[in-house]
Amino acid sequence: MRVLDVGCGVNKYPGSIGVDCNPASRADLLCDLDHFPYPFRDNSFDQIRAIHVIEHVSAVIGAVEEFHRLARPGGRILIVTPHYTDFSSFCDPTHRWHLNSFSFRYFGHDNAGFGYYSTVKLHEISVRLRLLAFWRWLGFEFAVNRWRRFRLFWEHYLCFVIRGKVIEFEFEVLK
Repeated sequence: MRVLDVGCGVNKYPGSIGVDCNPASRADLLCDLDHFPYPFRDNSFDQIRAIHVIEHVSAVIGAVEEFHRLARPGGRILIVTPHYTDFSSFCDPTHRWHLNSFSFRYFGHDNAGFGYYSTVKLHEISVRLRLLAFWRWLGFEFAVNRWRRFRLFWEHYLCFVIRGKVIEFEFEVLK
């Protein structure tokens, strides 16, 4: 299985090809992650991993479109980012975007009428939120991850009190 670890930093995923813009990283290839296309052929990878990188790029939609181009049909894209209510989302001055658990819906069938932003189509396999430990112990993390309608209610009304920590998205590439 060919895996591309975008923005791999010093914790490159074992067995993957790592790309990063930082020479101090463990990247196999240094490139500007804001400049598309990346130096790989279309449909080159079975999995694209972007762990704590999407919040740093200049164009979220452009980055997802590039991940889509690089992944084979049926391939997987894994994106992990801080939830916008977490302190870490705002304490890093290199973060350009502050995202929630519905931020990538434009690429799916539930695009709320805004599917014209991109022609890229992704099937949402999972969205998993991690909450701060206290709320996890009280069962809120389970409820937010178990029922999509509760997650929507939480995003609209509760997330500034019951704060999120990290969001993990997994998508299947549709071509």
